[in-house]
Amino acid sequence: MGNYTGPNDQDAAIRIYPNPDCRFAYTLNNSQPVRCTWISDEPLFFADYEEALEEDTMLSDDPVFQALEKDIAELKGKTSVYEKISQEFVQPESAVLATFREDADFVSGCISHKDQSLDELVALLHESRLASQYLSFAQLHGISLEESRQVADACYDRDAKTVYVRADMDKAGQVLLAVRELRRMWQHKNGSGLHPLAFHPDHAVVVNRAQNADLIISMIRVAWELQLSGHKEAWTRVENSQMRDLGRAFAREACVDFRSINSGKAAAACFESWFLSERCRKSDRVLIQQMLADYQGYMFSDNIEASRCVAADLLTALGKMPFGHNYLAASVGPVMNDPIFTDVRDRSNANFLWFIKFERSFTEAEQEIAAAEKFMEPEVPASATIISFPTRVPAAPKRKAAGKGASPLPSSAPSDE
Repeated sequence: MGNYTGPNDQDAAIRIYPNPDCRFAYTLNNSQPVRCTWISDEPLFFADYEEALEEDTMLSDDPVFQALEKDIAELKGKTSVYEKISQEFVQPESAVLATFREDADFVSGCISHKDQSLDELVALLHESRLASQYLSFAQLHGISLEESRQVADACYDRDAKTVYVRADMDKAGQVLLAVRELRRMWQHKNGSGLHPLAFHPDHAVVVNRAQNADLIISMIRVAWELQLSGHKEAWTRVENSQMRDLGRAFAREACVDFRSINSGKAAAACFESWFLSERCRKSDRVLIQQMLADYQGYMFSDNIEASRCVAADLLTALGKMPFGHNYLAASVGPVMNDPIFTDVRDRSNANFLWFIKFERSFTEAEQEIAAAEKFMEPEVPASATIISFPTRVPAAPKRKAAGKGASPLPSSAPSDE
């Protein structure tokens, strides 16, 4: 390239030979397959082939041979580049085996990490008495707890008998969501998980609200029990979330008297706080949208009293706890009658609910009218069929054989006696 002799030669000058045929270098697969052949006066200016720059390296002074040698050198440079690129895509067998071992170790590490994470979650849930009872109840019914990335947060699959919890969440979120789905499983197995659409619309609103409030109450109680055991992550999450008002209502009763946790007084206070908040609007909106999309009707809509009785029984079963007293058994009557628990506060939700009830009652009235018209239609008597008796043919009279010398008399003639 130049006359540079070494690092100690300060007076050496670098001579640059411009080449009009030089082209820019390129990269392939984050590598540089082209070797720099000279330095140009422009930055990042390289040649994509090797070429002798000194004139004395030419084999001949003939322009024809020089052009031929130039083409041969260019072809050799391209061939070497192609060989280098192909070697990058073809790995030796040892490298392939090493990569396979690394992948296998990575997969096994993920599996072991997943098992370890699930074991830590189960161990943390056992620190709470209520969550421990949920896990024992699930084990008795053959329901397992697993981690999965195929769910949004957590899900109870009735058909698979599995409670799925998202694997890439923090421990506090996993604990709270796992408790929520375990409580949903408890509702299902204890007869309080009946879908609200099975009831009359007025009772469906109350049942839907109570089921949603019950799920949050279990989450808050488990978080409180865990913080009493020294694991404060779940309760910190409750205090810094939208459930903090419910958590403080539970904590006020629990701090005044620790026996209120098992007696159900703290859970009842949390239950009332849920109904006093604006959570009812969101719950009602979701339920009413499901009602508008339902075309099968309701199970107890024909008899409102039957729907009311079943809803009261469901609320009684809903307050049952695996450890502690039933927190709803003493307040089922007020829950079914008090406007705080029953009234639909949002105007749009109330209008939609009125429309659903009106449409249902209008359909039932049409059916009753159709049945009444069918009953009131006069019956047309069937035409009588006259059956003719067969004609009687008189029998021929029988004559007795008269004696000798006596005149014959008819059989009907009276005697002289």
